[in-house]
Amino acid sequence: MDIAEVAKRSGLAASTLRFYEEKGLIASVGRDGLRRRFGPGVLERLALIALGRSAGLSLDEIRSMLLPEGGARIDRQLLAAKADEIDLRIARLAAMSRGLRHAVACPAPSHAQCPSFQRLLRAAASGALPPPAQVGAGEPLTAAAGRRRKAAAPTP
Repeated sequence: MDIAEVAKRSGLAASTLRFYEEKGLIASVGRDGLRRRFGPGVLERLALIALGRSAGLSLDEIRSMLLPEGGARIDRQLLAAKADEIDLRIARLAAMSRGLRHAVACPAPSHAQCPSFQRLLRAAASGALPPPAQVGAGEPLTAAAGRRRKAAAPTP
């Protein structure tokens, strides 16, 4: 199947397919003129790549689990670490959501007088809270570091 058909069936741009090939994630089996041709297993491989990306794996991490002849060699330790990162991210986002909801309904005359807000300020000043860019990103944390941060973070 040529690159245009793979792009159509996978929903990916041809440039993405070329990039994935350059990164060693997929391989073309030849060319028809200037068009790359791919074997029938490329769609399943692209689905594996999409699954890995949706779990927050980097392309290098995904490539390390893809076998050259097709299929995958699952790195269970890597997946467990990624699951721990996702659990930590969920806990942080849930805590942030609770804090925002508290701020909306807080009966204190001002946020400066709210005990929950003061605890949150102290936690932020001590470095117990991640910078905003890290909350939704795949920050490289070990499970132990995540548990330490989770234990140190106050609940509003």
